[in-house]
Amino acid sequence: MLTELRIRNFAIIESLSLPLARGFNVLSGETGAGKSIIVGALGLLLGERASADLIRTGADRATVEGVFDVADRPEIAVLLDERGIDAEESFVVLKREIVAAGRARAWVNGTTVSAAILAEVGRLLVNLHGQHEAQTLLDPDAQRRILDAFAGATDSASAVRDAYDTLAHARRDIASLQRRRADAEKRADYLRHVVNEIETAKLTDGEDVRLEDEARRLENAEELRELSTGIVECIEGEEESALQRLASVERLLATIQRVDPTLARLQELYDTAYYSLEALAREMTEYEASVELDPERLEEVRRRRDLLFRLTKKYGPTLGDVLEANRAARAELDLVDSADFDLRALEERERSAAQALQDRSAALSALRAQASERLGRAVDEVLPDLGIPDGRFHAALMPLREIGPDGAEAVEFRVSLNVGHEERPLARVASGGELSRVMLALKTILARLDRVPTLVFDEVDAGIGGRVGLQVGETMRRVASYHQVFAITHLPQIAARAHHHILVSKGARGGVTTADVAVLEGDPRTAEIARMLGGDPESEVSRAHARELLDTAAALAADSAPAPTVRGARRARK
Repeated sequence: MLTELRIRNFAIIESLSLPLARGFNVLSGETGAGKSIIVGALGLLLGERASADLIRTGADRATVEGVFDVADRPEIAVLLDERGIDAEESFVVLKREIVAAGRARAWVNGTTVSAAILAEVGRLLVNLHGQHEAQTLLDPDAQRRILDAFAGATDSASAVRDAYDTLAHARRDIASLQRRRADAEKRADYLRHVVNEIETAKLTDGEDVRLEDEARRLENAEELRELSTGIVECIEGEEESALQRLASVERLLATIQRVDPTLARLQELYDTAYYSLEALAREMTEYEASVELDPERLEEVRRRRDLLFRLTKKYGPTLGDVLEANRAARAELDLVDSADFDLRALEERERSAAQALQDRSAALSALRAQASERLGRAVDEVLPDLGIPDGRFHAALMPLREIGPDGAEAVEFRVSLNVGHEERPLARVASGGELSRVMLALKTILARLDRVPTLVFDEVDAGIGGRVGLQVGETMRRVASYHQVFAITHLPQIAARAHHHILVSKGARGGVTTADVAVLEGDPRTAEIARMLGGDPESEVSRAHARELLDTAAALAADSAPAPTVRGARRARK
């Protein structure tokens, strides 16, 4: 649950710490005092869009921080651990900061995270229900999800979607194969020409480079032989050759070594040079012999290069591209021959996927049909407590022409809110206040199923008053048996039913408007209820009316409290 919400420099709030407790918490105050700003700060903490416009005048940054007790929610610790976030304590601290430059940062337990991860964690901790969220009840997808949650069919619905995706994928593969086969059949003559032209050439990878080198040698064969002969002559010719000159060097080296024996090491250098020149002369002699004056081979190489040039011009620009064109054309031709076999395999896969979708959607439809009846009865039982005594609710299942990703039927919430009126789609019948109460009825019923520990209601009392307000307050108090409930309200009937009452007031500090909060108990709470009743909070009549509301709420709470267990009774007597 949310134990504390700390806000600094957000909108008109300078510094505020909002203490919350288990059970039913209400926030009240004059219009414009800052109640909705607090909800907006909580929304920011849960990953909603950040804007520098939210920073308080004169400040350079705004921060919102929430402390959550998650001792009874081990799955949250698992999620944090998977995201690399420290989760050793039984508390989770979310923090969001906006700076004037427009940047926003987020932390979970001191670890910097993205807004997406902050929102992911926040969704497990808080369900924020504003006035506009009642409108989600008009969305068919939202209606379907609510019914599936009540039916315990969320996993079954996911299985149907998976089966649908598998079937759709198989059908896409079939269509793609059929399209490619049809294209290949249209292009078969051209493809055969491509394959025949390239395969007849018997190309080898890298052949163009080898032919280039060979052509260069053949075209310059005479010059290459002359150069080779010249090199050999310079090394070991009869007059003034390199080896003859080295003989003189050897004699001089022997003389200097006799005078200075330490130069004996130079002999090895001389020998290396001499033998290297001899080896070079042999290599050049062999090379000269290998260079052939072969006009016929040169012509053959030129013809081959011309062939490669034409093919690369046509299918290139490189020889590798030509070979790839042959491979692709061959594969397309093979497709004409093998498509029937592949299609049979794909069609078998399609039949199997279609059967799986049929089976899974049938199971989902059965769960929805059972849940539709139970949900209708459950909502009908709650509606009178919310001021709609003649209300009737029906989660209608409308079969689709074919099974879709969400199953074999659409879900439509229908209501009849008055005697003698036929049921109609919720969107065509309910006013804003009635819509909020239908949403609250559903929240009440789903409370035990919903694992989110904190429910926040922002002015769910819009459009209601009087006795209906008392009933709505009592309903929210019952929901608080399973969740921490935090409601922003203008109705004294709802505020009187709360376990904890917090007042938001607006004042000024340093000439700048700010908002403060105070936990109300005793006389201050009586005064606030009197104010909300519309009378003078100092009037004894208004205070008496306020005390009556509070006393009535306390009596109802005592009457609805569960009887103590034997162990609890013994402990009480002790």
